[in-house]
Amino acid sequence: MPAAGAADPDLTARLRLLVEAYPESLSGVEGNALVFSDGGPPIEIDDGKAKDHQAALAGGDIEDSLQQTYPLGACDLKPAVDADPGRIRSDALMMRLYGASAKAVEADLVPVKWFGTTLRVTKRQGAAAALEKVRDELAARPALKRYLAPSAGTFNWRKVSGARNMSVHSFGAAFDLNTKYADYWIWSGGKPGKVPNYANKYPLEIVEIFERHGYVWGGRWYHYDTMHFEYRPELIAIAKAAGASACR
Repeated sequence: MPAAGAADPDLTARLRLLVEAYPESLSGVEGNALVFSDGGPPIEIDDGKAKDHQAALAGGDIEDSLQQTYPLGACDLKPAVDADPGRIRSDALMMRLYGASAKAVEADLVPVKWFGTTLRVTKRQGAAAALEKVRDELAARPALKRYLAPSAGTFNWRKVSGARNMSVHSFGAAFDLNTKYADYWIWSGGKPGKVPNYANKYPLEIVEIFERHGYVWGGRWYHYDTMHFEYRPELIAIAKAAGASACR
């Protein structure tokens, strides 16, 4: 929920925060187009099509990806039906930020040491550097290690299970915790728009640390994926601007 007196950012403000979140690649907005610093072709922001939630998931544009506000904080907040801030993504934008093929993404993967193993994470947009900061904070809390390792994976070029859109794992910018404590809406027998409730098993201290460094948590989604984190610094910036808190 937004903090009292906080104004929910409009699309113009959300786009500004998006550009600021990816200075490596984005240079600004011109009309209905997102402009890239490499001089490559701009991407349309709003395709003008009305979409229900499932259509936005399958083929969202940039405007769709910014519509839902992510809530921050070390609290559980039961999402409303189809409140999935972060699940809607623009594949076109993600491919421009990280690479349009497995080979292109792999060229920018770097090793990140993670509690006894080494992960491959993209260095693009600061994702690997941010995960290293997460690791360093978590290393000071040894009681949390059992939730963190073994990791269920990072880079894996694939579509979202049962869907047409690309997983953020494809871009080396997503991370899964130890599956022993995971809840996933499909594993729970959920259907799109109708999923059973779950009881989170991961300490929210972990969530708060990931969020501090630009990662959003799949446990904030109605279609939950509690082991999953993905690097979406624009959504964290929008949440801060909106005063959106999971603790209210």
